[in-house]
Amino acid sequence: MSTEAAVGRYYAQDRLLQTVLDGFAAVGKTPGTITLEDLRAIDEFHMGGHQATVGLGERLTPPRGSAVLDIGCGLGGTARFFACRFGCAVTAIDLTPDYVAVAAALTKMVGLDVRFATASATALPFGAVFDAATLLHVGMNIPDKRQLFAEAARVLTPGAMLGVYDVMRTGGEGPAYPVAWAASEATSFLAAPAVYRQALEAAGFTIESERSQRDLALAGFAKLRARIAERGPPPVGLHLVMGADAGRKTANMIAALGAGSIAPIEMICRRR
Repeated sequence: MSTEAAVGRYYAQDRLLQTVLDGFAAVGKTPGTITLEDLRAIDEFHMGGHQATVGLGERLTPPRGSAVLDIGCGLGGTARFFACRFGCAVTAIDLTPDYVAVAAALTKMVGLDVRFATASATALPFGAVFDAATLLHVGMNIPDKRQLFAEAARVLTPGAMLGVYDVMRTGGEGPAYPVAWAASEATSFLAAPAVYRQALEAAGFTIESERSQRDLALAGFAKLRARIAERGPPPVGLHLVMGADAGRKTANMIAALGAGSIAPIEMICRRR
């Protein structure tokens, strides 16, 4: 089995849309009453959640009507945010067909227009037509960072912006597995920020800013744990996406963050 096939299989989940809808039904929400804000509980599948998305968006600030590509869109949270907040024409791709189908269905429910497609981040089915691109929690599943960013550069116009927000190796040993993105090191390709910088620069990007969002991620996990301790798991949350071992995955990520071995790093880049 290829690496991409193994990654896609890890994320695949039967009846994912029905699972999400059942969660919303438990809090009295139907497909006709689900709002964009409601979706934030399950569609921000990255450390730091919506705050991280907003922070990335504020640094990119794409002009209204610009063509934006979300690479590795998951359930579509980032794509919907850029379409709603900035009025962009958003195209979003993901390797996992289940995610693409659910992303499209949820987007339709909240009345937004985003184009979704199943595709590989290392073989994008587009030409150089995009004014900006986002890539959140994708590189951890891709061994060839140079190919990843070469493809991103290929589909961006000169001067276009790329926002990267990935979990990177920041010291010591990696996390215990499973984690949200992998069951083992067989499909986890964590790399240091320096590796990302080198791959981005080789692809033709200039890195305009870089910051760690480790504190934001830790604060988000602390808030989640406090809520669960007080009220139990919410009917709608990322555990619906992560599956039955969501608690173990989360604990492993929190431990690695706390130890300083990993951190979500944001890089804002411009295509030369």
